[in-house]
Amino acid sequence: MFSCPRRWGAGSGYERVPAGPEAQKCNPEKNASFFSRMTYSWFSRVIVLGYKKPLEREDLCELHESDSSYIVCPIFEKQWRKEVLRTQERQEVKASFSKETHARKPSLVYALWNTFKFVLIQVALFKVFADILAFTSPLIMKQMIVFCEHHPDFGWSGYGYALALFVVVFLQTLILQQYQRFNMLTSAKIKTAVIGLLYKKALLLSNVSRKKFSTGEITNLMSADAQQLMDLTANLSLLWSAPFQILMAISLLWQELGPAVLAGVAVLVFVIPVNALVATRVKKLKKSQTKNKDKQIKLLNEILHGIKILKLYAWESSYQKKIIKIREQELEVQKSAGYLAVFSMLTLTCIPFLVSLATFGIYFLLDEGNILTATKVFTSMSLFNILRLPLFDLPMVISAVVQTRVSLDRLEDFLNTEELHPQNIETNYIGDHAIGFTNASFSWDKTGVPVLKNLNIKIPEGALVAVVGPVGSGKSSVLSAILGEMEKLTGVVQRKGSVAYVAQQAWIQNCILQENILFGSIMQKQFYERVLEACALLPDLEQLPNGDQTEIGERGVNISGGQKHRVSLARAVYSGADIYLLDDPFAAVDVHVGKQLFEKVIGSSGILKNKTRILVTHNLTLLPEMDLIVVMESGRVAHMGTYHELLSKTRNLTNLLQAFSEQEKAHALKRVSVINSRTILKDQIVEQNDRPSLNQGKQFSMKKEKIPVGGVKFSIILKYLQAFGWLWVWLSVAAYLGQNLVGVAQNLWLSAWVKEAKHMNEFTEWKQIRSNKLNIYGLLGLMQGFFVCSGAYILTRGSLAASRTLHTQLLDNVLHLPLRFFEINPIGQIINRFAKDMFIIDIRFHYYLRNWVNCTLDVIGTVLVIGGALPLFILGVIPLMFLYLTIQRYYVASSRQIRRLAGASRSPIISHFSETLSGVSTIRAFGHEQRFIQQNKEVVNENLVCFYNNVISNRWLSVRLEFLGNLMVFFAALLAVLAGKSIDSAIVGLSISYALNITQSLNFWVRKACEIETNAVSIERVCEYENMDKEIGIVGRTGAGKSTLSNCLFRIVERSGGKIIIDGIDISTIGLHDLRGRLNIIPQDPVLFSGTLQMNLDPLDKYSDRELWEVLELCHLKDFVQSLPKKLLHEISEGGENLSVGQRQLVCLARALLRKTKILILDEATASIDFETDTLVQTTIRKEFSDCTILTIAHRLHSIIDSDRVLVLDSGRITEFETPQNLICQKGLFFEMLTEAGITQDSVTK
Repeated sequence: MFSCPRRWGAGSGYERVPAGPEAQKCNPEKNASFFSRMTYSWFSRVIVLGYKKPLEREDLCELHESDSSYIVCPIFEKQWRKEVLRTQERQEVKASFSKETHARKPSLVYALWNTFKFVLIQVALFKVFADILAFTSPLIMKQMIVFCEHHPDFGWSGYGYALALFVVVFLQTLILQQYQRFNMLTSAKIKTAVIGLLYKKALLLSNVSRKKFSTGEITNLMSADAQQLMDLTANLSLLWSAPFQILMAISLLWQELGPAVLAGVAVLVFVIPVNALVATRVKKLKKSQTKNKDKQIKLLNEILHGIKILKLYAWESSYQKKIIKIREQELEVQKSAGYLAVFSMLTLTCIPFLVSLATFGIYFLLDEGNILTATKVFTSMSLFNILRLPLFDLPMVISAVVQTRVSLDRLEDFLNTEELHPQNIETNYIGDHAIGFTNASFSWDKTGVPVLKNLNIKIPEGALVAVVGPVGSGKSSVLSAILGEMEKLTGVVQRKGSVAYVAQQAWIQNCILQENILFGSIMQKQFYERVLEACALLPDLEQLPNGDQTEIGERGVNISGGQKHRVSLARAVYSGADIYLLDDPFAAVDVHVGKQLFEKVIGSSGILKNKTRILVTHNLTLLPEMDLIVVMESGRVAHMGTYHELLSKTRNLTNLLQAFSEQEKAHALKRVSVINSRTILKDQIVEQNDRPSLNQGKQFSMKKEKIPVGGVKFSIILKYLQAFGWLWVWLSVAAYLGQNLVGVAQNLWLSAWVKEAKHMNEFTEWKQIRSNKLNIYGLLGLMQGFFVCSGAYILTRGSLAASRTLHTQLLDNVLHLPLRFFEINPIGQIINRFAKDMFIIDIRFHYYLRNWVNCTLDVIGTVLVIGGALPLFILGVIPLMFLYLTIQRYYVASSRQIRRLAGASRSPIISHFSETLSGVSTIRAFGHEQRFIQQNKEVVNENLVCFYNNVISNRWLSVRLEFLGNLMVFFAALLAVLAGKSIDSAIVGLSISYALNITQSLNFWVRKACEIETNAVSIERVCEYENMDKEIGIVGRTGAGKSTLSNCLFRIVERSGGKIIIDGIDISTIGLHDLRGRLNIIPQDPVLFSGTLQMNLDPLDKYSDRELWEVLELCHLKDFVQSLPKKLLHEISEGGENLSVGQRQLVCLARALLRKTKILILDEATASIDFETDTLVQTTIRKEFSDCTILTIAHRLHSIIDSDRVLVLDSGRITEFETPQNLICQKGLFFEMLTEAGITQDSVTK
């Protein structure tokens, strides 16, 4: 006897086993020295390795254990549970004092604070020390200028000041980089924790909650809102640091300029409320933008899942317009945000100028004796420069807080939404039956209309039970009720033992076939092979390129519908559960395969003979084998009993059997001979040497995310600039050049002013020129403001044009890629292009490009100013610039590849998330929630490893670049000391203040150059599909090839030789849309899109309401649709989940009836509906398509027995092609199939 493998239970423990020795290596930082840790020298190995060769995942440093998702997620989940309990307790206390209490949601912020408060405090301390040191540099510079004014010969004191300046800026560098490191990693851990909680919540959602949150919306919560939270956390310290820096700067300015500084404060007080108004407007725009993004991702997700239907019906252009319409709304919001950014840029650039102008102006007015000296001017200007960033950051971070509040509300709404109630079903029952319903009524919504009413069913242990009934009678809902997926309104439900579930629409994972069957259980070879044999999978394994090691694509795209159901059944059988819930598993398999499955798996002699089996079926020939039959009708148990009891007492069952008997005799459609009429198939037999070899068959494996290597080609940047528009490009460069020239002119003007004032003999002379000097200084500021506004406006216009163009090209390319592409590429990869990569193009890339251009001009201006003041400075800059470029070259090679790895590691997170959402019922039924939560932690942790290495590489770069910048500061100060009497104090102040700025500017310049190259990867990925062959490649199939034959007619699959001729025309010579617009198909998978029923029937809006009602009546859906409150405007949920599978197939039939074409392909079109409805549907088709060529693909041989010709396929080959009578006489494969189906020659001739 074979023993069943150990199942994965909800309460099972799970120990993460590292995959190989690479996963066990520790982080090299752990054993690094203090100096190495502070300077990140321990990471140099990765940088050098990345310069020598493209980095791979195994080259990266592992995380510290405390930073991994395996530790972070459980700690945060514990704090979240505590917050939920605290909130509930507060509500209970309030309710005891007051009847009317406002329901307060558990706060995500409190839970995050309680989890990360200690590391956030550590980050804050680093920031405090860094800020204090930032204000020390101007004070040392002040002392140098004072010393220069009074002691022209510096002596040793001058060298001491120069050295002190170097030490201070170097210490600031080390502390600031530690702050940045801990700050960024903490923000990433917060995102990781939130994603982990979102994933766990998604596994617990009730059906009501699933209707509120579509797959696209939940995915957006994980990708966009969690990212927004991460971005805010990275800048959270600025909420207190910016005011601290502003206060420090104002207090030091007071010492220099006295009460005049209050004028500058007044300017700040005026500007900050204006920024608050801007932030409020940004909040509204953020809400609108988020809704548009949700709509786009939701619709895109549905389009990609239903791409075959779009191509078969030639609907690409219609749905492309729907996406573009949403995109235009998104760009309109982006444009408004861009115009607000104009004001933000004006604030960043002009506030320091306005503050200094107001301060100097009032300084002169307060006392006519006030004279600007080099000490006052350059100390003040250094402080104003320090003031620039906090003044810009504060409104930005306030705006980010406002935006993140929107994301937090969305996250909290989702995390606090309704979950499945465990009390819906008693699972600890120990009575004498396996499943029991007592006066039980169920609904999909607590307040909704009951779907199942007054169920009273007792199912003994080990019984074989059939649930039958017409479409929409509640058969599948009975299984959902047993699983606890529905809301129990009344009564009691009891279930004893573990459960295995086979869904009506098979859920297949993107992994190898063996893993799909094992589903987390331990491999027991003998039992595994027995399951494969019983589920008729052995012949399929022989055809698959790698047997059971073949990778199955997303949603099982590279196996046939029947194979999906058999894999799903094998998964259930292998689990060794106590109860088996089987939702119409025979609908998509051949008759002889169905017979084998019943005999060897489900029946009295099958593997599951001693298990409790509940089978939803339309195959009434199986009823005599049942221990119990439940007949459902309108959500109620119409009849229940054994076969013989119902046959003798119930007319209903007799009528059903009679209808089935009639179908055996006269289930006929008039079909035009495939050869003698309009469709001619030439040379269809594929020779053995033309068939794909086993090695070629490996192409069926899903493609991993392509990770480019080497530098980003300039052509990619050029493509962006072309989309940006060359006019806007040159205008932008001109605006930023003007802005920087005017900025340099301001500082030179002040320096000349101070120098001139110093040599004036009389105060009256100074008084005469100061107003003139101040006016010119103000005019230069106004000119700078004009250039800033112009540049920001031009950038907004150009970036919008680039975003629109690249998105349109991406969408157009994706929709016109062959179906083969979607079979081998995970949908998560494609969605990642539209979500993350387009976000970078929309928001970030032009920002980095602008900053790089600005910074380049700033660095050039700085070097020229210092070089003009201290010519020897150029000699020092040359070797330092060489070192800069060397470090940059090493860094870029590594950083670029690390970012590519990070980008590639994001797609599995989205793919796994989407896959889980589509199979959540199966996961919950098997009790595998914990295993999937662990898998989510693994894919998230991989992304976190890449992010960690990216952060460390940035810190490695910053320490080295800032050290070189610090040397420039030291060199400038040293030259000033060496110049002694030959240099004016104004020149000393000018050169050192510029040198202090160049440290930040050069670091910023190199970082932005790297950012441009690494973020250009997003443009590269978006343009990746552009050069792909839009022609459809040659592929094979692992089934017999029935559906592939229909795909050939639609040119979904291209021929490898010969011709396909329709009405005398070779279909390869006409356009795809022309061809597909003249063919009609009712597909095997009933795909519906979210939206109204009317939109699903007629997405092109070509038909009148009267025509829609007519086809609904022909499909026997009219009564059902008329019973709906909104009728044709009834909202179909994502994937059509609020309709039964049978109803979905009828909607697809109605959709086909609207398109009156001369050729109709029925691809298992009635597999999921009962025989009675099937009879009515076939009658409708016979009448409405009486003058059409009909190709029927079916496993129900009764549906095709009286066709004019029958085409029998086996392994992609035509084995038989004749009239049914001739095929029976030949006694070949078709005859064998008829015999297995129990169809006699007499019934055929009748």
